Amino acid sequence: MDYNLVTAAAQAAGPCPPGDEAAWGRRVHGLAVDLHMIATQVAQDTARLEGSAKFVAFLEKIEIEESSRRGLLTLRTADGAEEIRTEQQDTDRGRQMIERARSLVDRWVLVYRYNESVGRQKTVRMVAHLMDMGEGVIAVNIAKGILLDAAGGNQDKARTAWAAAGLRDAGTVTPDELDKARAALS
Repeated sequence: MDYNLVTAAAQAAGPCPPGDEAAWGRRVHGLAVDLHMIATQVAQDTARLEGSAKFVAFLEKIEIEESSRRGLLTLRTADGAEEIRTEQQDTDRGRQMIERARSLVDRWVLVYRYNESVGRQKTVRMVAHLMDMGEGVIAVNIAKGILLDAAGGNQDKARTAWAAAGLRDAGTVTPDELDKARAALS
């Protein structure tokens, strides 16, 4: 028996009012069970984080996937684009991760990613956690890759839009500057 859990529940319940021992005991019992459930979930989440791949990426966008109702994050790294999913939108954890991701669009994030089996032979990449790494300046080579994707792989179109937006060929660009180049694709 975990007496620490019972002690924590008793502390959360506060002092026992004289003559109300039975109700106080039920309150402590309920809190102890709640704390046990919370501790179990924390242990599962911690294990998932410890087993996750970790990498830094630029969070470009988040959409809701129609078929699964999961958040679909588009991340940029020096190696290109990667899409990863949240849990389903109608779960607490899914909804919280979607909200967190939306607040981090156009920022660098530390991504904790794991693979989840969705069938006998298929796995999907899932986000376990996102940590804000800072303002959204984008390395020019990554920004050019984003623009090339937006141009459907047409290098001439991407080059023309880059030049029309007046972007530099080295260093970094801001998300607003990249948006100007995207607008020039039209």
